[in-house]
Amino acid sequence: QVQLVESGGGLVQAGGSLRLPCAASGLAFSYYAMGWFRQAPGEEREFVASISWNGGSTVYQDSVKGRFTISRDNAKNTAYLQMNSLKPEDTAVYYCAAPGSRYTDTRTRPASYTYWGQGTQVTVSS
Repeated sequence: QVQLVESGGGLVQAGGSLRLPCAASGLAFSYYAMGWFRQAPGEEREFVASISWNGGSTVYQDSVKGRFTISRDNAKNTAYLQMNSLKPEDTAVYYCAAPGSRYTDTRTRPASYTYWGQGTQVTVSS
């Protein structure tokens, strides 16, 4: 049974930083690409960042480029989203996700992911 568990969310002032870990179990983590998405109230879930199975490539939504960094630690079965220079518009529930197949490159569409975490709330105050 695959489980993805996000943590690290909270309330932060604009300009601050947060790091979101996503702990994976039940899958051979080092063989899977990982993605981060977010969903604000009344909005659709949107892509934030993705990292390929081998960590060799990453892709970001334009609005977070230069501020957010996705990474992975295969020894800990954990993916991370480092968020710096946070803005109020970054407020959302953040989800990590994994595709259903091994050895995939980065993916930006929610439909490309099979496994999802429960989400962690990030609130950025102005």
